[in-house]
Amino acid sequence: MRGHVEENHRRIALLLHNSLLPDLDGLLVVLCEKEKTTATLKLLDFSLERNCNIDYSSYDKVLDSLVAAEKTLNAYSILCKMIGKGGVKDHKSCEELIKSLNDEGNTKQADILRRMILEEETTLYSKKEKKRTVMDTLFL
Repeated sequence: MRGHVEENHRRIALLLHNSLLPDLDGLLVVLCEKEKTTATLKLLDFSLERNCNIDYSSYDKVLDSLVAAEKTLNAYSILCKMIGKGGVKDHKSCEELIKSLNDEGNTKQADILRRMILEEETTLYSKKEKKRTVMDTLFL
């Protein structure tokens, strides 16, 4: 993505408006590889605001690049949005981020993130348990 980030966002919005789906995952990966963390973060925020489908591996790549660039609070913000949108599949990145947040003295954010993940795991377990109970009842 060359030029101004906002101009590129307008172009992507125009594509979306015309029912054309740009390869946002590919764009995010390339931006991460080129260590363009600010542009990556803005593109991901833009995509989340418009409910675009982003692959979880792209989220992980963005999180990893933000943590590597020591932008842990930005990574924290993205991860909170991901959890709000439906969860996180791989908790390895979450644990690394929690460790980085603690190391940088952002213990409040680390604690909030840990609780969000625990709540998500508990909710997922409850749903699986309910499903199993319903299935057992049907087949008895």
